[in-house]
Amino acid sequence: MTLDEFFSAYDRVLQKWPADVEAIDVNTVHGTTRINACGPVDAPALVLLPGAGATSTVWFANVAALSQRYRVYAVDPMGDVGRSVPGVRSIDSVDELLNWVTAVLDGLHVFTAALCGHSYGAMIALAYALRNPGRVDALTLLDPNACFGSMSPRYLLHAIPILLSPNDTRQRRFVRWETGGLALDPDWLDVLALGAADVPTAKTVVPARPKPAAFENFGVETTVVLAGKGKVHNAARIASAVRTVLPTARTVILDNATHHGLPMHPSAEVDEILLS
Repeated sequence: MTLDEFFSAYDRVLQKWPADVEAIDVNTVHGTTRINACGPVDAPALVLLPGAGATSTVWFANVAALSQRYRVYAVDPMGDVGRSVPGVRSIDSVDELLNWVTAVLDGLHVFTAALCGHSYGAMIALAYALRNPGRVDALTLLDPNACFGSMSPRYLLHAIPILLSPNDTRQRRFVRWETGGLALDPDWLDVLALGAADVPTAKTVVPARPKPAAFENFGVETTVVLAGKGKVHNAARIASAVRTVLPTARTVILDNATHHGLPMHPSAEVDEILLS
C-alpha cells in the first residue's frame, strides 16, 4: 500500500459529503491545518475533532444533517494522518496543542463555537474547553477515553499490537473486534487502515485526565455521549464519574454504539444530540 492510496481513500470518503464542502487551509506556527467545511457561512460554528487516525472525513454520515443548522468545520489534527501538513515546529506539549486549536479558530475567524470531539478528539476538546471556556459555546464529548475514568485493561491489551507495530491488517482486526463486526463504510475503513500502515505521524500529545477541581465553576454546557457496547471502558461507570465531577452535564448512553463505530453508527442519534 502507498501514501497515494491513502489519499485516494480519503478523497472517496470526502465525496460522500454534501456538494458544498470546502477545503480550508489555516497556517499556524506548527504547519498548515486542513479543515473540511460545509453549511451556511453565517450559521453558528460547530468544530469537529475526530479520533486518532480517523481524519476529518469520519463525519461523512453526520455533516449533511449538521450543516442544516451549523457552519461545520471538521479538522484534520496536526501531526496525525490526513491532509494537515506539519511544519518545522512540532506540537510537543499540551500547551502547544491547545494553542494550536486557538490558532485554528482564529484562522477561521471563529471567536466562539460549539465543540465536539470523539475519542482522542474528545480529550482535546475537553482540555480546550477547561482552558478556554470563553471560546466554547457548547461541548459534546463522544465516548471520551481517559477523561473521566480509566480505559479497560482488556481494550489496551488488544491495542498493544497496533501501538507497537501498526499495519493495515492489525488495524482492521482491532476495529472488527471492538465493533463486534459492525459493517463500517469500506472507504473510511481504508482511510483508517491505510493511515495506520503508510502515513507517518508525530508523537501523540495526550492531555492528562482533569482532576475534579478542574470542573469547579465550569459553566460550559456539556453533553457526554457514551457507547453502550464499547470496549474502551464501562459506559455506566463513566456516566457515574461524569455525574460526580460535573453534575450539570447531560449524559447519554447509546445502547448499541461501539467506540470505533462512532460517530457513524448510530449517526442519526449523534446528529439529534448535537442539534439539540
